[in-house]
Amino acid sequence: MAACGVGLLIRLSLRVQRSQVQRPLRRLLSCPGTVAADLRREEQSSGNAETGSEDRTPKKRFSVVQNERREQAQRTVLIHCPNNINEKKFLKFLSQHGPVNTHFFYESFGLYAVVEFCQKESVTSLQNITRTPSLGPEAAIPFKSRYFNLKLRTSVNQTSELSSIQCSNQSSPSSKKLYQLLCCAESVDDQLNTLLREFQLTEENTRLRYLTCSLIEDVAAAYFPDCAVRPFGSSVNSFGKLGCDLDMFLDLDEIGKFTAQKTSGNFLMEFQVKNVPSERVATQKILSVIGECLDQFGPGCVGVQRILNARCPLVRFSHQASGFQCDLTANNRIALKSSELLYMYGALDSRVRALVFSVRCWARAHSLTSSIPGAWITNFSLTMMVIFFLQRRSPPILPTLDYLKTLADAEDKCIIEGHNCTFVRDLNRIKPSGNTETLELLLKEFFEYFGNFAFNKNSINIRQGREQNKPESSPLHIQNPFETSLNISKNVSQSQLQKFVDLARESAWILHQEGKDRPSPSSNQPWGLAALLLPSVTNNVPLSKKKKKPASERIKNLLDSIKSSGAENSTATNGRRAISTQA
Repeated sequence: MAACGVGLLIRLSLRVQRSQVQRPLRRLLSCPGTVAADLRREEQSSGNAETGSEDRTPKKRFSVVQNERREQAQRTVLIHCPNNINEKKFLKFLSQHGPVNTHFFYESFGLYAVVEFCQKESVTSLQNITRTPSLGPEAAIPFKSRYFNLKLRTSVNQTSELSSIQCSNQSSPSSKKLYQLLCCAESVDDQLNTLLREFQLTEENTRLRYLTCSLIEDVAAAYFPDCAVRPFGSSVNSFGKLGCDLDMFLDLDEIGKFTAQKTSGNFLMEFQVKNVPSERVATQKILSVIGECLDQFGPGCVGVQRILNARCPLVRFSHQASGFQCDLTANNRIALKSSELLYMYGALDSRVRALVFSVRCWARAHSLTSSIPGAWITNFSLTMMVIFFLQRRSPPILPTLDYLKTLADAEDKCIIEGHNCTFVRDLNRIKPSGNTETLELLLKEFFEYFGNFAFNKNSINIRQGREQNKPESSPLHIQNPFETSLNISKNVSQSQLQKFVDLARESAWILHQEGKDRPSPSSNQPWGLAALLLPSVTNNVPLSKKKKKPASERIKNLLDSIKSSGAENSTATNGRRAISTQA
């Protein structure tokens, strides 16, 4: 996919007009004060990330957002609609069951509507008038879900009554469109913000993700009442892009939770349960049953795989209606805590997400990352590297995890499976950074920093925010922020790490050269972020030659230019010196 995208970039004409660039149309009705309105306000503030966030609006806690989204999803239904649907009549029909809060349409092997009612009772009312379809010689498995199929009673020609259905965009922009947008940008900072706006999850896509989890929860609740299916990872940590997988976990902690209301005098009631040898065996048995249920009875769940012997047992499947590839695990609370930490870092400064999205896009364009498991660097590792780099700035843009722990109170204390996952959860208690560096400078110095990082000796640790001696011999060592004995990049090979270093050095050189002599808008040369997404000469050097000659001529020029212009850079950044990358 990356190679295909790069090919498109090469073949495109470099002269583009602003009038040719159009934003995808979206249709979403929302009321002030809703989660949708909050997210729209966040999207608007993300458009100006040159010198950090200036938005002083109180920020919601991660847990508050999660609970609001989950409650929102429980009032929402998913409806497969005929293509000739009349929107006004459709909404009038649904309004018989209660007022509709929001709705939008999207396409995924047909036309679908996501409709949020104002009350849960409206969903029940709609279910009560819904019938199980008659399939002729085939038999239908009756299942009362919130995933419906709408049919017209008569095939009356409604052409004269049809309203224009505007579908929400559920996919990231093509390479051609992205390139056009980047070429139209005013500056490198504008390019990074443009890429963020085009790739980040939309309000509609976020709603669809929570709704999908809620539909799976309905299935699991048949076995485990009071359970919850919660999304984690890219879908909720603010770093997810359109098209990313949907990770979810089955949370059983609320089942049979002891409360004061359940006590009575000297008596204590406990549920009769089955006993198994270990927590892992219990997880495997639970996921095996849920996986079988999704496969046999789950509407729209196809390609179900039960991968129970993995380090973290999971059920993998495709949700046909939403188009999401899903991974379901059980009681994966550390993963949710990691998602909360990343959510906080992304919300603390508006430059963080823009930088992470651009570095990930750069890595994907050069095949440094892959959707196939292997020796490649993962997006999670790249995000950790960006956070670590921003912790190393002077003054720091992001606080260390240890510092966030010092701000925590008793309510924030969190121990999961013996691991200390405590950090302050109230974003408004964290003082904003005084760092005002531009995204262009940060992007260039990110590549300089890791292009010269002593990976052979040092590890990356966002808990302390400083380089430490590697505790093992893996080429790349990035400490898991909570399970500190684990290396999240243990899979990365030496050749892939060297490829990352070579590309980082070359990218720093490209940005440095442009800083001295930036091409004019009318020239036929790519510039800024667009130039970084083009193929690199290092990709064309055979591995055997790399062993004899560890760097290309361009990389040598980079090292020379950085060395000779060190003083110039420190002056140009108003006295802010680049961080030393020497061990």
